[in-house]
Amino acid sequence: MQEQQLAERLQTIFDQLHRNPEVSWGEVETTAYVADFLRKEGFEPHTFENMTGLFVDIGEGTPKVGFRTDMDALWQEVDGQFRANHSCGHDGHMTMALGTILLLKELVPTLTGAVRIIFQPAEEKAQGAKALVEQGVVDPLTFLFGIHVRPVFELLDGAYAPALYHGAAKLLTGTINGVEAHGARPEKGVNAIEAAATLCDGLKRIWISPAQSASIKMTQLHAGGTATNVIPGKATFSIDARAQNNETMEALTKGFEKVVAAVSTMYGISIDYQVDAHIAAAQVDDRAKGIMQQAIIDVAGKENLAPEIVTPGGEDFHFYAYTRPHLQTTMLGLGCGVTPGLHHPQMTFNQKQLPIGAQIITKALMLALQQVERSEYQ
Repeated sequence: MQEQQLAERLQTIFDQLHRNPEVSWGEVETTAYVADFLRKEGFEPHTFENMTGLFVDIGEGTPKVGFRTDMDALWQEVDGQFRANHSCGHDGHMTMALGTILLLKELVPTLTGAVRIIFQPAEEKAQGAKALVEQGVVDPLTFLFGIHVRPVFELLDGAYAPALYHGAAKLLTGTINGVEAHGARPEKGVNAIEAAATLCDGLKRIWISPAQSASIKMTQLHAGGTATNVIPGKATFSIDARAQNNETMEALTKGFEKVVAAVSTMYGISIDYQVDAHIAAAQVDDRAKGIMQQAIIDVAGKENLAPEIVTPGGEDFHFYAYTRPHLQTTMLGLGCGVTPGLHHPQMTFNQKQLPIGAQIITKALMLALQQVERSEYQ
């Protein structure tokens, strides 16, 4: 396919996806659009009975190499009105995935194995990867690649990074179960706000190596009613934990559990909590990173190869390697002039980079197939 023809097709695809954003687990029409697109191109998409998202296999045999794109949009205020909004680039990611499929279609006669392209829902809720893992979608794969557009302050327009080192994150919610009492008789109750304050103080005392980047803090607290003369017996809270690697996140988690146990014992109460979201830190594989680096050089030239990026944000993609250690993974960082920044309601980027991104991913998939073939031959 000629570059101009590819660019025109991808622009049409992007416009359709951008105009019709859908939030996590609500990507119904997006799933239908992608599935219809694939059928018209002669492929058979695999959808799910109980959730959005889909995948498609291209080539013969069991797929050993794959590419994953996210699908969902954010719910945010745009020009004074709350609505679904593609301000994280997932519309661009899907566009590049479909561009990769168009390019692979022309290469089917030369493919040495099958490639699996995965359209994942609910990345923004950090739930989609877990759901697809449970469906067994990535189990046969050896290599899995991803992509994400990057803000201009992190990666210049026209530069491409072979790996993104996102950090880990955990979002927890809980309830402090104290005892209500009259404001004049605090000794008869257990003040949930005081217990929450002690919990906050305990979080500050979780010691992590100063060589590691990490934080854990309470971000929401709700307690008490309209009466100011009642000792509140119940409080709900939210905790945000961040770490640059999974080992440090595990240390934070164990520290949090100890603090909860200590506060519960101190006040003689129960504190219930749950993990609402767990975003694993990047576990970049050197072989996968090397393949992506070569793909960037082959498509865009060595002068446009950027160093790998360490970024404080989180990305659900890394949950695949976290739960399936056999997977060799990396994410392409696409320098496309994202401004003002990711998740900004007015976020824009250079859409002319989408065909180049599709070409780099296609090249990486082809190189990975060659690696798999050599490994099986040996």
